[in-house]
Amino acid sequence: MKKLNYSILLNIILIAIIIVMAIVMIRTDRPKIVEAVKDKTIPSDEEVAKVEETISHGTIVLIIDDFGYRNDEISDGFLALNAPITCAVIPGHRNSSSFAKKAIKAGKEVIIHMPMESHTDSPGEDDFTLKTSMTSNELEHRVQQSYANLPEAIGMNNHQGSKATENGRVMRILGLTLKDLGKFFIDSRTTANSIGEKTMTELGVKTRRRNVFLDNEFDPALIHDQLIELAEKSDRWGVAVGIGHAKQATLSVLQNDIPELKKAGYTFEFASKVVR
Repeated sequence: MKKLNYSILLNIILIAIIIVMAIVMIRTDRPKIVEAVKDKTIPSDEEVAKVEETISHGTIVLIIDDFGYRNDEISDGFLALNAPITCAVIPGHRNSSSFAKKAIKAGKEVIIHMPMESHTDSPGEDDFTLKTSMTSNELEHRVQQSYANLPEAIGMNNHQGSKATENGRVMRILGLTLKDLGKFFIDSRTTANSIGEKTMTELGVKTRRRNVFLDNEFDPALIHDQLIELAEKSDRWGVAVGIGHAKQATLSVLQNDIPELKKAGYTFEFASKVVR
């Protein structure tokens, strides 16, 4: 009986030793196990954000038309946007010159929003509008007069102009004058038959066309949709140009959406940086 008890005790001691050794081995291997688990963990929010920052999307160009009419919190709001904004200023209005100076001081870019003849009767800016009935000298003088009025401007796009931008002679005189002045031209494409971009390219004037109108309707939801379309086009083509207007609805959408687009990997650039 004593021998049996001794045998049982010995077995218990052996089992205990085996258990202790197993525990020691598990604890010794634990750092390796933990390290292996770490390699399989889901990335943190910070790590995801860093990866998103490296994703490259297209370049978006924002041109805002019709500055010169106003000098208020809305026009100032566009200047406060944290992105390159090309400000298209109509020459000859009460606020045109002062706004252009303010825009440059705010780090934005200024171009002339040149009034041009439309197929519909559009009175206003009569001292600057380029008309198909004008002589070549008159056209050239009006372009030069516009830059004298706004010396901060480094380029031009058209205000209206569905008739003028379809006219080969008018576009050629405009192009030659811009070339002499060292300015670029953005074709706003107010008509599908515009030959502005084509003429500038033939004459060696740096140019580009508008790809999306942001605010044909001043509905924030629709403006947002147009901005997303602009971003998608920039993905497909590398660069896309959007034109909007100095209105509260457009400003509000840009204030909300520019930070999100930048966070998603889109870049914003001045028009002068993408003309070719």
